[in-house]
Amino acid sequence: MAGLVNSRPNILILMADQLTAAALPAYGNLVARTPHLDRLAREGVVFDAAYCNSPLCAPSRAVLMTGRLPSSTGAYDNAVEFPSQSPTFAHYLRAAGYRTILAGKMHFCGPDQLHGFEERLTTDIYPADFGWTPDWTRPDERLDWFHNMDSVTLAGRCVRTNQMDFDEEVGFAARQKIYDIARDSDDRPFCMVVSMTHPHDPFTMADPYWSRYADAEIDMPRVSPDVSADDPHAARLRHVCGQDLQPVTDENIRAARHAYYAAIAYFDDHVGALLGALGEAGLADDTVVAVLADHGEMLGERGLWFKMSFHEGAARIPLIVHAPRRFSARRVAAPVSLVDILPTLAAIGGCAGKPDDATDHDGRSLLPYCEGQDDAGGVFGEYCAEGVAAPMVMIRRGVLKFIHCPGDPDQLYDLSIDPDELSNIAARTPEDARVLAMQAEVAARWDLGRLHADVLASQKRRRLVNRALAQGRQTAWDFQPLRDASQLYIRNHMKLDDLEAMARFPRIIPAG
Repeated sequence: MAGLVNSRPNILILMADQLTAAALPAYGNLVARTPHLDRLAREGVVFDAAYCNSPLCAPSRAVLMTGRLPSSTGAYDNAVEFPSQSPTFAHYLRAAGYRTILAGKMHFCGPDQLHGFEERLTTDIYPADFGWTPDWTRPDERLDWFHNMDSVTLAGRCVRTNQMDFDEEVGFAARQKIYDIARDSDDRPFCMVVSMTHPHDPFTMADPYWSRYADAEIDMPRVSPDVSADDPHAARLRHVCGQDLQPVTDENIRAARHAYYAAIAYFDDHVGALLGALGEAGLADDTVVAVLADHGEMLGERGLWFKMSFHEGAARIPLIVHAPRRFSARRVAAPVSLVDILPTLAAIGGCAGKPDDATDHDGRSLLPYCEGQDDAGGVFGEYCAEGVAAPMVMIRRGVLKFIHCPGDPDQLYDLSIDPDELSNIAARTPEDARVLAMQAEVAARWDLGRLHADVLASQKRRRLVNRALAQGRQTAWDFQPLRDASQLYIRNHMKLDDLEAMARFPRIIPAG
């Protein structure tokens, strides 16, 4: 089918938080129930080997927005801004004539809470300051904002959570905006990001979602914690997450996974409601819908939880592109990543990849894959936050994945025969030509000593700024959505007949 470069369709990006690809039926899971995501996958282009480039919320979202790796933007962790002068896909599309709209979480830190979005419909669920800055100079210290195992040991059914409050506000605001777009006179195409916080931990969910699964249906982790016994990064993650400070039972593990599947069903229902609004508004046929996540979730595999590693559970994400009038349904084997989203959206919007000669990005457009191409692909990853004391990098090309962190043993896996990453080729046969080639590529691509120094300097600056801003009068950076009540619903400066005719959808044209 023909590509999208010149068609300028609407774009709806549906983003989940901490959703690992392996938890979805579209990627082979036999437990989860996700009828709306299943339909998008059945009719769309499914990327079987999509990855985040930095397995933590804020740095991964900065990659998504800028198409650039953390070493390029300085967005290393969950408390660092990327510069406002960094063009994002919202800037690209807005410059090309799109309305750019954000509803929900994007974890922007610092005073720029828009980064190119023309409208932001809700605040964020996470703080915008520098309070969550890691400190690599004190690797043994557990900071009070680190993950802990309460998310697992207290897992279970609930009535309400702040995450549900947030996602329901996000879902309502996004659906309302879709209806507003259908009724207003602005004929620009739109790009809307709807970013939910589920199924991110803590692992708890209300009915009816919890009750959609019986305990006996919930699968348990396949890979034993023993696999990570000699992995120093796994040991650091256990320390960071406080895993050895409280016992975790099989009952806890099953309850946490039960809640995770229930939260996925909750996200899927939000997807269905948004797709329903799109259809009711008459916008579905000319809207490209993309489903993705910022990173995955280990869910107890290898004895690990949450993210912060380049193992498949934490780093592999869903990526589905649904545009059946433009692309035939297919699956793509090539490894791709979030760094590729910006050039893809720019190509869809007719931006020819970048708006000017002064701007660059680290990704490539995925449109050729949507149109039938497949190859060995290529993904580069960087992790520079808590749980490491030096930059960790990853290369995924073809069936091979290589993980390198100074001071740690290298890891190389052939995922075609070892999808659970049980057999480390680099440890078994360090002289293997594939290991040597990957090591040479890491040395050629990254100056890890320089990156290490840059991360330490950034952390030091931000800790100073955060201490200073905590003194005296504090001015928050958190986004404050403003609504002008004088322009809402019915007001006396508006012509009532015109207002009601405009507000009704579909619009009724009087006879004669």
